[in-house]
Amino acid sequence: MTPDKAPSSNLSGAMFGLLAFAVFSSHDVIIKYLGGTYSPIQIVFFGSLLTFPLLTLVLIGDNVPGTLRPAHPWWILLRSLSGVASAVGAFYAFTVLPLAQVYAILFAAPLLITLLAVPMLGETVRLRRGLAVVIGLAGVLVVLRPSSSTELGLGHAAALVSAVTGAMNAIIVRKIGADERPVVMILYPMMANLILMAIALPFVYKPMPITDFGALAVVAAFVLMAMSCLIAAYKRGDAVIVAPMQYSQILWAAVYGALFFDEFPDMMTWVGAGIITLSGLYILRRESSDSVSQNTPVLATKTRVGLPAGLRVDSLSKLSDPDKR
Repeated sequence: MTPDKAPSSNLSGAMFGLLAFAVFSSHDVIIKYLGGTYSPIQIVFFGSLLTFPLLTLVLIGDNVPGTLRPAHPWWILLRSLSGVASAVGAFYAFTVLPLAQVYAILFAAPLLITLLAVPMLGETVRLRRGLAVVIGLAGVLVVLRPSSSTELGLGHAAALVSAVTGAMNAIIVRKIGADERPVVMILYPMMANLILMAIALPFVYKPMPITDFGALAVVAAFVLMAMSCLIAAYKRGDAVIVAPMQYSQILWAAVYGALFFDEFPDMMTWVGAGIITLSGLYILRRESSDSVSQNTPVLATKTRVGLPAGLRVDSLSKLSDPDKR
């Protein structure tokens, strides 16, 4: 599992990864702006609706024989529901919390993936990775500071729910991905997003001017643009090089938070984010070492927690590249 691509190729992969997460961060700024007026349910619904036609064109390219009936219907159902919960939780958290604080909590997803891999994948987590998980979760407590004057609210709970359900989504894909067609892995979560959000939409709907609807169109375009960059990143670079690029979002949070939302996170938020980041990087490094991890669940995730439909690089790239099927 050690890097096996040329340094120039890995550098190219890292640059595409940085670009992908820069686009994701810009996407989150728009979500935060819209969240000041609209419910996350409405934002997720219209964001998914606008993304659906473009993704449908990708899905049409799947010429693998078979039906749309899942081989593992209960796991697909759980993946779909966890994907909805992760997206709504992340969108709500971006609305009410500073960007840096949301990212710090979402960065706990690799730690949670490592924990969930034990019962769900039969993964063995030895002392070093176990300590990294414990230290990383302590970093989450540093960010939240439940015993300090910081008031914990629904936003913190939503971010934690997004991290947990996003981790569960990643583990489910790792568990059943070899048996399910890529089109099935993408289509059912997309439909779940649209159907469940459509049911809830009448209770929260607010009329949208054309400018705000246009902002949602930009959100949909940013998702597809960022996923295209991630696909390019993982084609060029090793996963152990590309995956850590997600932590660059904390820098974008500092820039965007200060420029657009007058957010200046305190020192404890940065300390906690640093602890979580270092723990996540250590876990990625351990998974990349031979004879340490059989399933490499974190390295295999290849997505961003909190995306509607739980879009993943491997599923999309398999649809566009027949040689990977």
